Amino acid sequence: MIATVTFNPSLDYIIRVEDFKIGEVNRTFYEKIFAGGKGINVSIVLNNLGHESTALGFVAGFTGQEIIRRLREAGIHSNFIEVNNGYSRINVKMKSNEETEINGQGPNISNENIQALFDILDKLTKDDILIISGSIPNTLPDDMYERIMSRLEDKQIRIVVDATKDLLTNVLKYHPFLIKPNNHELGEIYGVKLNTREEVVPYARKLQEEGARNVLISMAGEGAVLLAENGEVYMSEAPKGTVVNSVGAGDSMVAGFVAGYLESKGDYQTAFEMGVCTGSASAFSEELATRKEMEHLRKNLSK
Repeated sequence: MIATVTFNPSLDYIIRVEDFKIGEVNRTFYEKIFAGGKGINVSIVLNNLGHESTALGFVAGFTGQEIIRRLREAGIHSNFIEVNNGYSRINVKMKSNEETEINGQGPNISNENIQALFDILDKLTKDDILIISGSIPNTLPDDMYERIMSRLEDKQIRIVVDATKDLLTNVLKYHPFLIKPNNHELGEIYGVKLNTREEVVPYARKLQEEGARNVLISMAGEGAVLLAENGEVYMSEAPKGTVVNSVGAGDSMVAGFVAGYLESKGDYQTAFEMGVCTGSASAFSEELATRKEMEHLRKNLSK
């Protein structure tokens, strides 16, 4: 089983306005609503690639019920903890002359809600994969990632972590199966600027030395790098295409890597290629990557 955790899922309201003006009535010419959040994106893409997962996290109010409904309609399993105080957030993403985002706050999550999530996670076994991604809302403890990984440490569960700064570095001691910073986030950790694939390798290796088993670095137009636990370093140029929407590309890379790893029974070259091409397929599309789009890019991928 694959489980994804989204601590603060959302409904993402995507709108386009011809020429947005502050203080005036503006009318949209494009509107779309998606169930959003990094873990949810991973579940959606896994589903598009033909792999089942269960989406976990916290939801509240009518917006939370709509998130569940949309996932169910897409054929995605979920087992969210329903919170009584507040609403799942609505994030407004407006595209006009410039892009503007207004993100909601989310519900108040209690200790009982946290324990309910722990009870679900406690049922995972060494045959499962857990993907934890995204920021932590201010109603949760700052060390939620650490609490989860400490709790599951002895169960040999393959845990994927897609987070930034301290959220990432603080869990390395628990030996996550995969981490996926981008080159800017990696550079921020070590106080350097990393522009090329070759430059990221020694710093990705530092993350391995500190405990990560596999380190996948996304680099947008520069491609990607994987330092695998078998000692190999894999590099790839970015697939060719026009970026339409970069939201969810990193989550798609994680989903593609996990799908490739499972399909190839642990072959890192396959996992890496599928991760790179799935991430790019999402970036080149208005919506998240499909298997057909991923496979098209993979056929033309420069090694």
